[in-house]
Amino acid sequence: MTQTERTETAPDAAEAARRARFGTLPERVRVEDTVEERPATVPDPARDAYSADEWLVRYCL
Repeated sequence: MTQTERTETAPDAAEAARRARFGTLPERVRVEDTVEERPATVPDPARDAYSADEWLVRYCL
């Protein structure tokens, strides 16, 4: 093997490895797959139980 044959095979191996890793684009990711919707906190029923009449009785009478 001569010097030129060794230098020609080394870039080919590096190029083949590079093409194997970066040769194709990755699969597209749908927008629906990138978003996760869930409530920030667990719903608290006592928090939403406001009564205007109760407020009047507590603070105005």
